Amino acid sequence: MTIQQLRYVVAVAAKGTISGAAKSLFISQPTLTGAIKDLERELDLTIFSRTNRGVVLSREGEEFLGYARQVVEQMELLEEKYTGRPKGRQEFCVSAQHYSFVVEAFVDLLREHGGDEYDFRIRETQTYEILEDVAHLRSEVGVLYLNRFNEDILRKAMKAQELVFQPLFTARPHVFISSSSPLAAKEALTLDDLAPYPRLSYEQGEHNSFYFSEEILSTLERKKNILVRDRATLFNLLVGLDGYTICSGVINAELNGAFIVARPLLVDDSMEVGYITHSKALPGYLGRQYIEALKRRTQGMGTAAEP
Repeated sequence: MTIQQLRYVVAVAAKGTISGAAKSLFISQPTLTGAIKDLERELDLTIFSRTNRGVVLSREGEEFLGYARQVVEQMELLEEKYTGRPKGRQEFCVSAQHYSFVVEAFVDLLREHGGDEYDFRIRETQTYEILEDVAHLRSEVGVLYLNRFNEDILRKAMKAQELVFQPLFTARPHVFISSSSPLAAKEALTLDDLAPYPRLSYEQGEHNSFYFSEEILSTLERKKNILVRDRATLFNLLVGLDGYTICSGVINAELNGAFIVARPLLVDDSMEVGYITHSKALPGYLGRQYIEALKRRTQGMGTAAEP
């Protein structure tokens, strides 16, 4: 087993295909395939399963990748310190529900650790895909919420996929509305206040179960419902239609504009917002730095989680 082989494994896991990894490593596909097969034979371990769409990590491979990442990162730190050789291309991915603090922490990570070359990705996506991304190590970190309605189902799904949830803060429900909305004059809102207006929600695709909804009270019947896929569209519709969405209340005027405001929703509920990681593949250096950035950005929000 060599450092080069470990680097190859990390690259293939990041790209999801042998061809993509070979291109990024500037080697031929047969060379890469042969090196990984040699490693698998040496360790008597199946690291990747081959599919029509590319390669996916096996269960054994997921655990192996966690160790491989740490070894590769430590070697890069040694090379940088003692040979003066700069770090290679930095790679990191996070999958999350639509939270401004996730973007803020991502910006912090890039500014502090991006370096001269990087391939960073942020996926604001559906709840089920967040679980899948972290379970299959497409993302090192996922961000979502639990509450008393969805917690049993999501924790069961996390346990089945060997994921661990760590809370960041607990938020009381809020409503995002346009600053020009008739509702903006109120200091707090009730469900009756919201009834005449369109409810905006993030569409969850084929896994459109109420338990995977990004908004609490998803089972509540409303006469006007609009589903969207991205944050910009949702905010545009909030302004254009005097719509609303139920959320954690965390908003950044610099990122999201001054036209969206948050108002407390008077219901007996709460949202425990946190991050998920894979239990057998610990986050690498960038993953750990991103988690620290998340903690800094959410410090003081709602009820802080215990350190």
